[in-house]
Amino acid sequence: MRALVTGLIAAVMTLSAPAWAQSKSPGKAYDVGASDTEIRIGQTIPHSGPGAPYGVIGRSMKAYFDMLNETKGGINGRKVVFLSMDDAYSTPKTVEQTRKLVEQDGVLALFGSTSSAGQLAVQKYLNSKGVPQLYLFTGASRWNNPKEFPWTVPGQALYPTEGHILAKYALKKVPEPRVALLYQNDEFGRDYVKGFREALGDRADSLIISEASYDLTDPTIDSQVLKLYQSGANVVLDASTGKASSQAIRKMAELGWKPLHLISSTAVGAPMINAAGKENAAGLTTARTFRSLGSPEWANDPEILQFHAFRKKYLPNVDPDNDLAFIAYSAATVLALGLERCGDELTRKNLLKQMTSMNGVKAPALLPGVAYAITPNDYTPFRKLYISVFDGQKWNQEDID
Repeated sequence: MRALVTGLIAAVMTLSAPAWAQSKSPGKAYDVGASDTEIRIGQTIPHSGPGAPYGVIGRSMKAYFDMLNETKGGINGRKVVFLSMDDAYSTPKTVEQTRKLVEQDGVLALFGSTSSAGQLAVQKYLNSKGVPQLYLFTGASRWNNPKEFPWTVPGQALYPTEGHILAKYALKKVPEPRVALLYQNDEFGRDYVKGFREALGDRADSLIISEASYDLTDPTIDSQVLKLYQSGANVVLDASTGKASSQAIRKMAELGWKPLHLISSTAVGAPMINAAGKENAAGLTTARTFRSLGSPEWANDPEILQFHAFRKKYLPNVDPDNDLAFIAYSAATVLALGLERCGDELTRKNLLKQMTSMNGVKAPALLPGVAYAITPNDYTPFRKLYISVFDGQKWNQEDID
């Protein structure tokens, strides 16, 4: 009877084994999500809802690994399964999809997820389980905390750093600045404003004459923009994302209001600019690390030409000037490098080690002189940024320290 029960249990376990169950050869080390034949990577991102323009990030990353699987057999002989799940920019949905990726889909790590609020909601969960939360497409300062949250690594310039740089630029550019703040009412917006205020120093309260915030659920931000316009401000810090960014740019143009418009680098992708109208976005100023596909100076750049060849075959419905797609493709090359460096030790701990040892690594979308700066003790993604000004057709860079 005991032998029969043991046999039945073994049979049930075999039948119920998930698709991601490990297959390991001698001399190889795997965690959940890796085997002799595949590597499973997850992501949560808004493919729908107010953040839908960012969905192209997930599509681009998946397409990149589909390309590697087709042309090179994956990485070190293993196919990469990239699961990009829609969270609709909703924190409860982010939590739901993250738990599914970890507990049901069995991913080795998460990579390139977005939404500051959503990622904050799953940060403790992922760190408690030792699941890498890699290269987030959000620059909240809290992500750079390797001592308390070693499994969480940011992948874009930190918001306070951008805010600080833009404030310094405004002080140099405008002799008598009268500043208005427009910001998303969440971790992202408050973090950005904090860096901006700190750079203004003791003059912050006197220079900032008006503030307006919005929630992701607001259908429009016209009233917020109108309030700031009526203040008479000649400088606007715009810490917005997605459709709100397009609405702000368009409404300011409708009002004939032309302050120095400082905006988050998360809001300057082609989908947002095109939705607002390129002519309306002239003068838009940001601090960035990435090249723009629409700039004539990069038209014949080999890496950009390679991206366009990739886009035409694997992302035929993505516009040629979609910078978000290019940035996502670029980030995917860094993940591929990290996975390649893991060799046959595809454990979560080793992947984290490789992805936090990228100091000096360059990627296709980065501006000349910019490289990843991530080290095991400091997760700051980039230490060099450029002020970029949109002239209605292309972005022009100004070198800054």
